[in-house]
Amino acid sequence: MKVVDIADEIFREVGEPTAYSIASISYWVRANIGRLNNHINTFFEIDSTTHEITQKTDEKNDGVLVEKEITIDAGAILKRMFLIHYYDREIRTNVTNAGTDTIVEVTDQGSTVRKINKNEVVKSLTTLKRQEYEEMRALISDYRRAEFRPRQVVGDDTIKGVHGGNNQFVRT
Repeated sequence: MKVVDIADEIFREVGEPTAYSIASISYWVRANIGRLNNHINTFFEIDSTTHEITQKTDEKNDGVLVEKEITIDAGAILKRMFLIHYYDREIRTNVTNAGTDTIVEVTDQGSTVRKINKNEVVKSLTTLKRQEYEEMRALISDYRRAEFRPRQVVGDDTIKGVHGGNNQFVRT
């Protein structure tokens, strides 16, 4: 999958925000592929000519490296990482604007003007960011669990063991 494809998906899923473009999100993806690697213990790289996100792995432990594209699961984690960044930026923007808005409601001659309470907006955005963070942690945990493969099985499988099976006890 190419960087621009992931950026396009993110752009559309966030709702095509005016503060971002596909190009700016592509830059964010390229700049944060290392953070993704740190989160899920991988080594994804971006090919400089094709802009594909790939990983070279030795799947059979035979010394032969196979190039694999980024999986949908790893892409989903990358999307969550962007959403956390997005909400963090929105929180910072609203926090700086909250200090200038002190009037919440004005009533004059039967007309009422009500402004949005910036503090409530910041609380809502903080809650959304926290939810995205928790979902990202769950995705990372699921990814690690699915990708886990033991490097070595320790034990002596040559000695026949005695067990009762079906929760029966065997006396020796």
